Amino acid sequence: MEHPIRIMATTAALLVGGVLTAGCAAPEPLPEVTQGARPTSAPATVSTEPQAPKDAKAAAPSGASLGGPGTACALPVSFALAEKWKAEAVEDPENPEFAALTRQGPATVRCEVDAKPAGHVGYLRVWTAEKGPARAALEGFMKAEEKATAVTYRETKAGALPATEVTYTVANEAMGDPKDERAFAVSTPKGTVIVHLGGLDTAEHRAMLPAYELAKSTAKAL
Repeated sequence: MEHPIRIMATTAALLVGGVLTAGCAAPEPLPEVTQGARPTSAPATVSTEPQAPKDAKAAAPSGASLGGPGTACALPVSFALAEKWKAEAVEDPENPEFAALTRQGPATVRCEVDAKPAGHVGYLRVWTAEKGPARAALEGFMKAEEKATAVTYRETKAGALPATEVTYTVANEAMGDPKDERAFAVSTPKGTVIVHLGGLDTAEHRAMLPAYELAKSTAKAL
């Protein structure tokens, strides 16, 4: 198991170098209220017929599962991983020495699922927060993302669980263009879980959407 400073410092180095922060297309908005870069807690409009983004219509082949007993990361939820994606727990994420890398708002990163074995440059990252509304945790997570713009929330489902999803773009000074990112959050009796998808650039992000949608559609509270 890699030490967290090696896992997360590598991520930080990629971000600083622009490897994970380039983009080339405008985001595909979700059909809910669009906020500014610092979202507020405005009432949500419930979507009764959530739909996957057009980019994610092709189903991702299912591989291992994550979150349950015997899996790479112990989580309050379980979900299916896309084939060849490799999960690894972040070691000692509560260590204050690594807080700048392992915390974002109210959430602490617990697991990284690497897409490189499947031929993509990016990660699914799983974060946890204290028990409470999923929307509030996701808004707190986004308030800590200072470079986010075009932030859009909607109420949806993750498996059978009520969920809040956000799409946004992140500025990238190194490459010059913003890139798409998104995350969904669910509340469980064991805490709130946020599953985030980034990527090298918007093209990679959209290529990885089937894996993200697979995780979202198969989520179950444990």
